[in-house]
Amino acid sequence: MSMHVIPTALPEVLIIEPKVFSDERGFFLESFNKKSFEAATGLKREFVQDNHSRSARNVLRGLHYQIEHPQGKLLRAVTGEVFDVAVDLRRNSPNFGKWVGVTLSAENKRQLWCPSFAHGFVVISESAEFLYKTTDYWHPEHERSLLWNDPSLSIQWPITATPVVSAKDAEGKTFKEIDYFL
Repeated sequence: MSMHVIPTALPEVLIIEPKVFSDERGFFLESFNKKSFEAATGLKREFVQDNHSRSARNVLRGLHYQIEHPQGKLLRAVTGEVFDVAVDLRRNSPNFGKWVGVTLSAENKRQLWCPSFAHGFVVISESAEFLYKTTDYWHPEHERSLLWNDPSLSIQWPITATPVVSAKDAEGKTFKEIDYFL
């Protein structure tokens, strides 16, 4: 098996550790293999879009989701380090309103499978480049922002400075105001 899967407090959110081959030249890893992903996770997903962002320390992006055309995401940091968060917005879920956070870094080479939940991350290194595959295309008319610092969620973002957020994210709706999944 070319990857190891670690469950999180939210059963649908999975940490994926790829097998890394290292020597004096550096390292090699398979960042994605459809057969290995399906065998290790039991999930059959088609990825249709790859996204790449670069952000400075304390940049917080999220918490984003699409109410129609929801996106599952396979996420990883290729440089630097981020704290990645997923929030379950499925009204009928036993974990409705719960969140999980995982550190992803170039050093630990971990990936995170985030199903169609609200998702966001904050950069905790000097800078970070973040890559993610999505199971559906971006549809801006269906995109929603859950307020990153909603007190009812009590997300423990591991930063002490005021995060740098976009105007859209600063105006995100609270958990009580947002559109949920059924």
